[in-house]
Amino acid sequence: MTGHQPIVVVGDLLLDEDVAGDATRLAPDAPVPVVEVAGERRRPGGAGLAAALAARDGREVVLVTALGTDPASEAVRGMLPPGVRLAELPLDGCLPVKSRVLADGQPLVRVDRGGGVPGSPGPAVHRALREARAVLVADYGQGTVAVLRQALADAARRVPVVWDPHPRGRPPVGGARLVTPNEREARWFCGEREREGDDSLRAHSRRGALLAERWEALSVAVTLGCRGAVLARAHCDDPLYVPVAAGLDGDPCGAGDCFAATAATVLADGGLPPEAVGQATEAASAFIAAGGPASLAPRAALSAARPPAPVAESGDVQGLIASVRAEGGTVVAAGGCFDLLHAGHVQFLENARRTGDCLIVCVNSDASVRRLKGPGRPFNPAADRTRVLAGLGCVDAVVVFDEDTPEALLRRLRPDVWVKGGDYSVRDLPEAAALREWGAQTLVLPYLDGRSTTELARRAACASP
Repeated sequence: MTGHQPIVVVGDLLLDEDVAGDATRLAPDAPVPVVEVAGERRRPGGAGLAAALAARDGREVVLVTALGTDPASEAVRGMLPPGVRLAELPLDGCLPVKSRVLADGQPLVRVDRGGGVPGSPGPAVHRALREARAVLVADYGQGTVAVLRQALADAARRVPVVWDPHPRGRPPVGGARLVTPNEREARWFCGEREREGDDSLRAHSRRGALLAERWEALSVAVTLGCRGAVLARAHCDDPLYVPVAAGLDGDPCGAGDCFAATAATVLADGGLPPEAVGQATEAASAFIAAGGPASLAPRAALSAARPPAPVAESGDVQGLIASVRAEGGTVVAAGGCFDLLHAGHVQFLENARRTGDCLIVCVNSDASVRRLKGPGRPFNPAADRTRVLAGLGCVDAVVVFDEDTPEALLRRLRPDVWVKGGDYSVRDLPEAAALREWGAQTLVLPYLDGRSTTELARRAACASP
């Protein structure tokens, strides 16, 4: 497989609408809250949300779904992000629309309308499945997956297939690499119609193993919300439990799509199910903490919504900067990919820290690393690189940026000293002009000779059996 093969998302596309506002009184004619609308937001839902999430780090994604000529279909076509390419089936009817009314961020009611019947797939659909690096199935029971069942069974014999099931949809095809029901869905598929019952991790893993056997799936991850996820296999008594690193507080809508999309990208890159579930759990938690689906919306889409932060941060970076400067100290920033952290990186960061009173490390995001280093990079996702860097005693904070250069981030942080490692010339750095605007000093420190990520990767490849 080549790095140019896309992840293919197959499933039912929906139009999601949120009407958000405040509720401070009840209606005079009925004991129901009155919502003072502050804003409205529309976005692709169902398989469309899964595709948008899979494309967040710059990957090519093909969305195989049914669309018609109705207003909802036309609206969703224009909402899909640039990284998502459509391979359409005809839709006889209207695209389903799911509308939520939220008060103070909490859903009050949901109204569903529309629906249609998918037609036969054309050559573009079959070509997309043949060329897939991995397939994510988002089955919301609207018929798209049923039409493509045989093609999905064929795909499962060639590439990793992640199946996000729904009680209204079809069971997964045999050979799926990973199936991702949530706790409620797992109970339903196991024939437990009541929510009450054994809620232990052992019971959840037992349900996962039963479903893996029934569906002939390699593995099943039962997602448990704020408790994390349990990964199980058929006829296996050693399930893997993946806890959530931090408490969840936010809109959980779409978290399952984020979990499945992240798992599909990990498997597409050659990862194993345990690795996929670990990264998917972290990604879903971060998605909820960032505001759920609202974090993907354009800034002008909902006037009352706070726009998503342009960077991911560890700690209160602005608070750190203010406290250091209040004491007359020097703020130092250093940058790099830090893909495989080695002794050269550590020496560089320790030396950078010695030039001032705090050290903020600016790290390229996964998409940024991929653009700079090419397919197959980074070896470690940004969440892992950030966690390792933040654990170093010389590092006070870590900030992730998505651009090719840290210029925009540096304009926000305005450090007193900017440090780069390697054989750069200060005047050749693309961010040099920005640093001169506020009189920052730029330093270039050498890495430890003989240590490099590329060399570590080459030696590891040579040592592989």
